[in-house]
Amino acid sequence: SAGVLHEDLAINGCSDSDGEDMYTLEGEEVWYADFINKRAVEPQPSFIGHITYPGGYEQAVANQQICRGNLKN
Repeated sequence: SAGVLHEDLAINGCSDSDGEDMYTLEGEEVWYADFINKRAVEPQPSFIGHITYPGGYEQAVANQQICRGNLKN
């Protein structure tokens, strides 16, 4: 059987004043946390099977708290 390889990437980072949490699939952004508007954004075209991340925004907020705590150590 032939295997299919996919490229996915998750980025979570922060500074004292900013943060980033996002996911890509095949080089296309499929999810990111909008910390300014306090919501998850799923910028996916309507013609694909929509990928959702239940609880993703809440996890991103928690990840930012951990990241900022690590900056202090």
